[in-house]
Amino acid sequence: MIRAFLAAGVSALLVSGAATAGDRTPSPAGAIVYIVSPADGATVSSPVTVVFGLKGMGVAPAGTEKEKTGHHHLIIDAPLPPLDDPIPADDNHKHFGGGQTETVIELAPGKHTLQLMLADLDHVPHDPPVTSDRITIIVE
Repeated sequence: MIRAFLAAGVSALLVSGAATAGDRTPSPAGAIVYIVSPADGATVSSPVTVVFGLKGMGVAPAGTEKEKTGHHHLIIDAPLPPLDDPIPADDNHKHFGGGQTETVIELAPGKHTLQLMLADLDHVPHDPPVTSDRITIIVE
């Protein structure tokens, strides 16, 4: 009984651990995610509408296991998160687990960076990662 309990505990630890490149969801060759608008260098007013683009993959809600799909995450004023962990959910990392392909965000006046990252059903970046170029916008 103790042996079964210990085996179950070890299994739970392995399942709850961070993903590794070997078990991250693969992305198809040539898949790209990009910001349709606003354009890099644009001067905008808040709230800002951000439109997401995706080629070579499909969009599926978080928790949906379907090959060659993922859901969007918008990274605001932050570097890319670690690739082997689920993307954090905070003011700098916005999740669109419902399969959304655009959003409206409030940003303070000033310079801001925006970048998209696609992630799998568990919010873990694909392998290889599918990320957009980082753009800079000015909010008046």
